[in-house]
Amino acid sequence: MTDSTIPTARLGDDGPEVGVQGLGCMGMSFAYGPTDTDASRATLERALELGATLYDTADAYGAGENERFLAPFFRAHREEVVVATKFALSIPPDDPTRRIIRNDAPYIREAVEASLRRLELDVIDLYYMHRRDVNVPIEETVGVMADLVREGKVKHLGLSEVTGEELRAAQAVHPIAAVQSEWSLFSRDIEAGVVPAARELGVALVPYSPLGRGFLTGSFADADQDLTQGDFRRQQPRFTGANAAANAALLAPVRTVAEAHGATLGQIALAWVQQRARVHGLPVIPIPGTRKPTRVEENTGATRIVLTEDELSLLEPIADKVAGDRYADMTFASAGRE
Repeated sequence: MTDSTIPTARLGDDGPEVGVQGLGCMGMSFAYGPTDTDASRATLERALELGATLYDTADAYGAGENERFLAPFFRAHREEVVVATKFALSIPPDDPTRRIIRNDAPYIREAVEASLRRLELDVIDLYYMHRRDVNVPIEETVGVMADLVREGKVKHLGLSEVTGEELRAAQAVHPIAAVQSEWSLFSRDIEAGVVPAARELGVALVPYSPLGRGFLTGSFADADQDLTQGDFRRQQPRFTGANAAANAALLAPVRTVAEAHGATLGQIALAWVQQRARVHGLPVIPIPGTRKPTRVEENTGATRIVLTEDELSLLEPIADKVAGDRYADMTFASAGRE
């Protein structure tokens, strides 16, 4: 490992070894406004050079377009990368803006075959249940996912936005390598139940949106005013209006710590998430998303920043002061069921 290459951690007790920071690929073709495919391809390559080997996508990102976009990169680097994708958010043919949560067996089997085709892979390294359908017992859903492992279509299983009790019920059926949920200086609800359960069961945490969907970097202050019309952050309560103004003020201590380290706001936010591994005693592999090679360099640089106890104390109160939920409908998130 060179000075510029990040260290590694394991996804679960028996999962693959990956860089301690992965790459969220959603924004390369979905959700965050106009994209530059050449820059995105360069970002994928630069992330791998720096040791970020976990690449995260989902069938719902651009109705499969994100998986298709990533396929050539995965094919070129198959032995070097760990490919994670997800199922559960079904898109009705008559309304591509809607998402219906499905965890039933026929849908899972249909979804995995479609993802394998789009990704041009024989097997998916890490297959997540993207969201929980409370009308289907989680034991039943994980049972179908376990069948996919036995059939050689999937290597390891993951869950996204589940409660601590749901994780325990799933683990009783088949080993879970990773739980993905939002975790950042702004979003810490999983620390009550999910994190203790993951630590107890030997499951890794894969935080998505560790940069608060960009808000923690200071790159925008109000989604309505600063972001393009197609950007889905305009629909999230904490990034608009009075909530956005209140939350922007919460970045003051992040700036103080950043100045002390000669770092960016984003690097401090990521360093805080990376240090959750030591604080909580479990593997933590955040997957910040970006479409620029320079941002990957900045983000992976955060793995070399160690925050002092005084700095952690300064940042500690932020989450409790955040105005607005992370989704307009929190039933999609584990916090809505805890």
